[in-house]
Amino acid sequence: MARLSKEAAKAHERAAALVALDRDLTENEKEFVLDNWQEAATASHNLDGAFFTPEPLARDLSIEVHGDRIIDLCAGIGRLAYTCRDYWGRRWNNQPPREIVCVEKNPAYVAVGRKILPEATWICADVLTVPTLGLGRFDTAISNPPFGAIPRSGNAPTYTGGRFEYHVIAIAAMLADFGAFIIPQRSAPFRYSGEPYYREERDRECARFEKETGIRLGPGAGFDTSMYRQEWRGVSPKVEVTVCDFDEKPALNEAPDATPRVAELHLPRPRQRRPIVDVPLPDEQLAFPA
Repeated sequence: MARLSKEAAKAHERAAALVALDRDLTENEKEFVLDNWQEAATASHNLDGAFFTPEPLARDLSIEVHGDRIIDLCAGIGRLAYTCRDYWGRRWNNQPPREIVCVEKNPAYVAVGRKILPEATWICADVLTVPTLGLGRFDTAISNPPFGAIPRSGNAPTYTGGRFEYHVIAIAAMLADFGAFIIPQRSAPFRYSGEPYYREERDRECARFEKETGIRLGPGAGFDTSMYRQEWRGVSPKVEVTVCDFDEKPALNEAPDATPRVAELHLPRPRQRRPIVDVPLPDEQLAFPA
């Protein structure tokens, strides 16, 4: 494990002890594990680009999720899926729980995830093999995928470039009607987070991705994620929350030329929108094993 402060190391040990318990965890215990189980507990996390989603960023993305059947690609230990299950909101509205499928190739993360979301279907597999697994169609695909030139087993069927996040999005387009993703700002076709105003901007690789796949990514509700940069562990990436309605994907021959494009909109920045949950939560006490 990478060097941690004494406090962080002790919290990780407590989280690992909770995961090892031979019983279901309470909601508060699950939150503790999500907040304190360190991705650096596995030696390959840097090579794999595995950095877990900060909780408030996961809540922002969850606003974009809809439908009853959700798939989380590169799920880690389940922070995004746990947040996007909308557990209390669906209970409040007398809706059945969402069906959630989590795909993660690191078996250590899968073992933790099964304690966090035992009701989900956890699949330990390479994300690039998912289209061959016969999982059916999903309402929404979500992901905080590894960023950039991460080693991979192959290519998505419609994209051959070097950015791993684009391969994951291309796979998502084969599985779901809609997608919501956390990706590096440079990979988004717009600049918003931490910027004085929203503007469309595509670098050459982004334009190539659009041309090869026909996928158009957009800003969705428009979240400024820059306030969360210091809440990642070990990194502080500049990211955007981007969405795509895959059902409205244009034909491939309608994609733009693979040249950088910039369009500026000098509009006032809207206030940061954050989800408000007015649902009573259970009074559970966090208990650690003796």
